[in-house]
Amino acid sequence: MRATIATPVAAAALALAACSAPATPSQLSITAGAAESGEVAQIYYWKAKPGKFDEYSRYVRDVAEPIDHEAQRRGAFISVTTYVVRDTSNPWTHMRVFVLRDSAQWRRLSAELDSAGMRLEPDSVKRRLRGEYSASLRDRVGAATGSIMR
Repeated sequence: MRATIATPVAAAALALAACSAPATPSQLSITAGAAESGEVAQIYYWKAKPGKFDEYSRYVRDVAEPIDHEAQRRGAFISVTTYVVRDTSNPWTHMRVFVLRDSAQWRRLSAELDSAGMRLEPDSVKRRLRGEYSASLRDRVGAATGSIMR
């Protein structure tokens, strides 16, 4: 069952307010009206490991975002926004919100992101090392799928 949220941005604002910590949004190719054209939001919550906040933020910018751009260019999702909270006492430090057109696009998201990662780095050994490196920087602490309420 999916939760209903006003918009991914509103969900992020509520989550950030609940954590009572300042946030710095980093937007990646969000188009005007993206929330209005999407029905589904896939939200991933990550927590940077102790002392790894800045390094993980660089990883998101330098490694994850190019993969996201490639997947988005091929129609995998409408937009993605990463929100960060520097207060490491919070349950998460990085929240990534993908806006998707519908449930069919949602079902393909993981495979499309994997495919984009393979296109950008065809060498499976390098991809495995990239995965090990990212695991050394953060832990996945949750995920949620929500409907965008109008």
